[in-house]
Amino acid sequence: MSAAAASATRKQDMPPPGGYKKIPYLRVPAKSYFTGFQMIGGYAAITAVGMYVYYLTAKKVLREEIENRSAHFVIYPLLIAERDREYLKQLRRNRDEEAKLMENVPGWEVGTWYGEPVYKTLPKDTLVTPLFKEFYAHTDYKSYAKRAHLKLWS
Repeated sequence: MSAAAASATRKQDMPPPGGYKKIPYLRVPAKSYFTGFQMIGGYAAITAVGMYVYYLTAKKVLREEIENRSAHFVIYPLLIAERDREYLKQLRRNRDEEAKLMENVPGWEVGTWYGEPVYKTLPKDTLVTPLFKEFYAHTDYKSYAKRAHLKLWS
């Protein structure tokens, strides 16, 4: 085995003819697409277009806000009137339910305590706002609980 190894010709690794390429170590600057003046001009153009679009949008938003505010001012008294109307209807339902519930109790008069007015110093036609529980006394518990939850968290 050593004789075979000794008879084999050995070849040394040498550089290619003409030598190796030079190693690039110098800075290679990035390709420039725009000059500084072009970039400033582009910035100014984009800013001008953006400001114009903002102006148009701001005008539109202002117009819509004015329209929404006008609609709110127009419908607000109607909504207040409907709320008050429903409130009075519920008070009437409460009185009717009290009359139906207490019809078999002798001497009971609706809106009084056994014939004696609860609020003696107020005129008869004065509306006394009932307490929260009194207002929902004759409704189902689900409505009461929903409204109580809203009242507590708002």
